[in-house]
Amino acid sequence: MSVTPFVLAYKQGYAIQVNQPGDPLFYYVDYDERSHDVNMEFQHFHDFYEMHILLDRTAAHIIEGSLYEIQPFDIVLLKPSLLHKTQYPKGAPPKRVIINFAMPRSVPGLESGYNELFSIFEESLPIFRFTEERCKDIFTPLNDIFALSQHPSAVNSVAIHSKFVDFLYTIHRYSHENGYVVQETGSSMSRQIYAITSYIHSHYQQELSLEGISKAFFVSAHHLSRQFNKVTGFTLTQYIQMTRIRNAQQLLLNSSMKITEIAEQCGFASFSQFNRSFNKLSGMSPSAYRRREHSEKLRLGE
Repeated sequence: MSVTPFVLAYKQGYAIQVNQPGDPLFYYVDYDERSHDVNMEFQHFHDFYEMHILLDRTAAHIIEGSLYEIQPFDIVLLKPSLLHKTQYPKGAPPKRVIINFAMPRSVPGLESGYNELFSIFEESLPIFRFTEERCKDIFTPLNDIFALSQHPSAVNSVAIHSKFVDFLYTIHRYSHENGYVVQETGSSMSRQIYAITSYIHSHYQQELSLEGISKAFFVSAHHLSRQFNKVTGFTLTQYIQMTRIRNAQQLLLNSSMKITEIAEQCGFASFSQFNRSFNKLSGMSPSAYRRREHSEKLRLGE
């Protein structure tokens, strides 16, 4: 008896959208391919949830400085404000589905249920890999969403939301069967460099220096400096400053902390150093960045 292989619905360049980014409930499902040429330079973050599903070939995800290899039908879960980027390989562009979304979780009587449902985004390893049999169950709601999108209507938006909750529920239901295992890939030096980037993301609030990190990882400062730039494309100092600025941007958006407190919490030796670094990376001052982003949120929420 033959078994029909599972197929996830896909149409290159197709997108499904319900509402707008910034709305309490929105979905944006993007079906496309991405080549090595459009790899992001540095990690970024969102104020919404993101899910990434690779459909062919392999790629890599860097999350908070840690490198994860992903295979077709792996599900990468990214909660808001998590620094990340995808690295696509050279050659034929891999196909992938990216889902950006937000949804209200304070539904009367269902708060604890929604909190449990979203616990899958809080896993220390935010990548899920399932057997083909489980993939059929898990991805069926996504195929239903694709079919519903072919006939857009107001009531279909409700159905899409219902199907997406079913999709999250099914991942949660089988989450204990997650077969993803972190594998060592690349050269020993590149693995060490990504261990160092992960260390930076965990210790950016503290004093960091080339000398201190080289001692912590038992490598010469000169060798570390040269190899770090070769693997990441940045100097160690640039990477540290960018990590601190990205985290400062999150606090500017998602907290009411004073800017001077943010500078101190993100590991800057002085407020003037913070201002210079922030202006260089963001093209504006921290206060202007906070005002602009808050104004944009208000505009989208109108």
